[in-house]
Parts: sequence; structure tokens; C-alpha cells
Amino acid sequence: MSLIIAGERSGVGKTTVTLTLLASLCRRGAKVQSFKVGPDYIDPMFHHYVTGRPCRNLDPVLTSEAYVQRCFERHIQDCEYALVEGVMGLFDGVGQNHTSQLSTPSVDFASTSHIARLLDIPVVLVVDCSRLSGSVAAIAHGYCSFDPRIKIAGLVLNRVGSDRHLSLLKQALTPLEIPILGVMRRQDNITIPDRHLGLVPTSELSELDAVINRLADLGDICFDWHQLLPLLQSTSVPTHPSFLPTPQSPVRIAVARDQAFNFYYQDNLDLLQQLGAELVFWSPIADVQIPNNIQGMYFGGGFPEVFAPQLSGNNQVLNAVKNAILQGIPTIAECGGLMYLCEQILDFQGQGWSMVGVLPTIAEMGGRLTLGYRRAVALQNTFLVDAGTDIYGHEFHRSQLISPSPNPLFKTYRYDSEENLGFEGWYLPNLHASYVHQHWGENIELPKRFLEACLRNR
Repeated sequence: MSLIIAGERSGVGKTTVTLTLLASLCRRGAKVQSFKVGPDYIDPMFHHYVTGRPCRNLDPVLTSEAYVQRCFERHIQDCEYALVEGVMGLFDGVGQNHTSQLSTPSVDFASTSHIARLLDIPVVLVVDCSRLSGSVAAIAHGYCSFDPRIKIAGLVLNRVGSDRHLSLLKQALTPLEIPILGVMRRQDNITIPDRHLGLVPTSELSELDAVINRLADLGDICFDWHQLLPLLQSTSVPTHPSFLPTPQSPVRIAVARDQAFNFYYQDNLDLLQQLGAELVFWSPIADVQIPNNIQGMYFGGGFPEVFAPQLSGNNQVLNAVKNAILQGIPTIAECGGLMYLCEQILDFQGQGWSMVGVLPTIAEMGGRLTLGYRRAVALQNTFLVDAGTDIYGHEFHRSQLISPSPNPLFKTYRYDSEENLGFEGWYLPNLHASYVHQHWGENIELPKRFLEACLRNR
């Protein structure tokens, strides 16, 4: 079985409902594997914090439909329960991916409903009832009947205001005979702060344990566990054949991971290790030097703009990173990592903070959000890709580079059209720096080529 938690639209409380379920299950001592539909990094951090197991992203744009199935099947094998958090509204997708082989053309590609069909698992629909009473029935009926391929297992009524409000909602829903699997009242004492790119990550929340405990308390009483537990239960299923990479010679890769750099897909890190890499995690904020005896560096995304004063003040590390890159150590830098390698970061107040300086440009924070999937066409041969190669990735940032790259990596397009979005990325012979986040699950050649470059440099 297993379940997907879906919303009738964004902002209805999918993440809160998911974390409440996870917290309550884990309090019972259950072994739970969670998943997140889409490219998001931050929600999976909260899943991981609660369950103790890395959350896996299910994204057929960044990978493929077949990879989504393989990933899900592989990671539910040794757990009791499995739970998938959806993205946006149930049927909100991004249009048909031209690489699709399993589904017919549709506008809900990469949506929660698409993943539900691929995995053949039922959906629990979260409805924000804060401004509804009788109209809840029309919403529920519409979602249940819109696509007969989707099985709605039941509803979670969220943000219910009072007993009277709940009575009205139940009266409206009774004729539909849709199970109500949970009722969550308005919770003013359970909040997770957010900022310009979504929720504040787990590493910055000192009171998170107390919040999770309150969610577990809430979950114990607000869900119909008699109906939910059989739906959540995970059973071993036959798996699709999975290619296991052949390990290469050991390579030590310094992976920046702290409050400023924490946007990594676990599958990417797993692939590097399966290929023979030793990952050495370190902090550009707190450490006084980069790790010793490394042959490569990996800077993921995150919030370097929030921690710019601390990063800027660590001059010894800034100089060490710059020297390592100039001396030829192969380096991947995505989004926040790219910003860190610039000369400066200009924060939201316009104050400049000195950074590594290996890229002759400045990253300036602004109000405009750059968001969406990208098809990026490589413009030259690099240690990661050959010229003309198509790469699929995702952008999500509020910074822009003041000076364009004189030697860009990519010409970028919207992933599902020929709309040209311009040139992107900075390339040096041993540096791949880009705003485009990549998931390597369906393109193992990328991490292989990275490690091969590290071996050559060694």
C-alpha cells in the first residue's frame, strides 16, 4: 500500500499533516520511509529529522518515471510504513516531458497525481477548511471524480475552527461516503518559521524537538489510526532491475555541509559513495581549514546570503578554497555554492560580504524569484558534460549575478518548450558552477566523470 499526502492546492497544510503522521508513527517505534514529490530540499530535511532516515525525492523531470518507480521500490524494502508528501495541488503538474515513455501526454506530468499513478498507491487529500463549510463537499467530490485512475483513500480536514464547524463539514460530506481519516484543529502553538525560499531548515531551529513532540501529541489524537495504519503499511514488492556502479579507485571529496550549504539530494551522495568516493563533510562557517588530502570539492545550495557575515569572516578558509580551485582541484558548485565562489554577496540590505573570489562577479540578492525546471544545453566540453548534451535541472533562487559569465556553461530553456532563457553557469577547466540543481539518479555519467577528473588531478 503506502500513502501519498496531497493537497487540494498549495498552502493547505500538507507538510504539517505529513510531519504529524511521521512524528506519531516514529513515537510508536515504527520504521518509516518518507518521500517527497518534486525537487524540494527543505521539506525532506524535516522528514529526515523526524524519521532518522534520508527522505528520497521522487521527480520524473529531474530523473525519469522509471527511476521514480525504482527509487520507491528500493527504499521501502526494509521499512514498516511508507509515506509520500505531494507537491502543490493534487493535479498541478508542469506539462508533458518529451522523454516520458510510460504516460500519455498530459498537463499533470510530475504532479502528485502522476506519482500516485506511477506507484499505484492511494491518496489522502488534505482540505483547508478554514473558510469552508458546505462547499467542502463540492471540492471533495470534484477531486474524487476528476481522474478515475486516482484512488482517494480519504480526507484530512485541516484548520477546523470549532465543534460546530466540524459538524457542518461532516454533514456536507456524509452523502459522498468518503472516509474522514483525520481532523486537525487550528494550531496557533505549532509553527515552523519560514523565509524567502520556504521553511527555515532544521539545523537553524533550536526548538524543533519541542515542535515535533507537539506534532506527535496531535497525531495521536487527530487521526483515525484504525483506518490509516493498514493503508500506510509497506510490503516488499518485486523491484525493477537496478544498475549498481562499479567502484573506482578511492577518491576523497570535501562536501560542504553546514547551515549555509545543505541542499543535497541523498541519491547524489549515495552515488558518489557507490562509485568509490569517500565523502568528507566539513563546514565553511565553522572549520578553520578545508579537509586534508582531498581530490575534489562539492558545494551544494543553501543560504550563504543568510550566513554571509560568518562565511566572510573565515578568511583562512576563503583563501584555502580559492587556492585549491586555482591549483586544479575539480569542483562542483550549485546555486548557493556558486554564490560562495563569487567575489562578494550583496545581501537583502545591500551590504557586501567578501567571498572566495574565484569567479569575477557579485551575487546580489533581490526580490525576484527565479523558479522552474530547466533544459540546459552544454556549450562546451567540460569534465562533467560534452558540448551539445542536454541536462535537466531546477532553479530556485532570489539572487542574480551582476556580471554575466564570459564563458557560460549552458544555454537554458524551459524544460518543456523551446523558450530560450539565456546563458547560465561559469566554467573553468576544473570548476563547474551553476544555478541549476541536478539530480544524478538517471545520469550516472555525471558523478563518474567528476570522480574520473578527481583521479586525474590526483
